[in-house]
Amino acid sequence: MDRQAKIDKLKAQVDSIRIGGKGSARRKKKLAGHHNFKEAGSQLKDSGEVIPGIEEVNMFKDSGEVIHFNNPKVQASLQSNTFAISGQS
Repeated sequence: MDRQAKIDKLKAQVDSIRIGGKGSARRKKKLAGHHNFKEAGSQLKDSGEVIPGIEEVNMFKDSGEVIHFNNPKVQASLQSNTFAISGQS
């Protein structure tokens, strides 16, 4: 390989590694989002009550997809008519 081909190859590699725009740091891989457990715990902490005995929850989207939760943690605040469902989908 000649010098210019090596330079072009390195530039292409650098561009594929950079996640943001110009001037952003290069990352080895794009990190996946993670669940914020502290925030989830405080959502209904004051007035939310855990509802026992719910084995599964199915949520149906407009697109026809189904979000299925096995053994979810269901919290309810009946005063504000709010329900929180957490668990692995």
